[in-house]
Amino acid sequence: MSSSGPGAEAARRDVRELIAAKGHAVDNARAAVARLDLAFDAGDLERTKALMLYLDDLAHALEQDEGQKLGGKSAEAARFILRAIDGELDRA
Repeated sequence: MSSSGPGAEAARRDVRELIAAKGHAVDNARAAVARLDLAFDAGDLERTKALMLYLDDLAHALEQDEGQKLGGKSAEAARFILRAIDGELDRA
């Protein structure tokens, strides 16, 4: 069962706006993850199994060493995973 109410609706809208935002996919992904964390902590959205798997995959795609810039494959992976997260948001 998905979360409902104004907090859930606002969180979904915010995350979707961050996913679609102009800018680098890696930066958008980090902002979307931060917003999802806030929504989970506030109880606005529920953690679904699929959503948690996608977030774990995204964390691996965004890993970087000190001073390393992410791009290319990381950005492509982030865009792909963000689309999956977008699809799962309505179930969260």
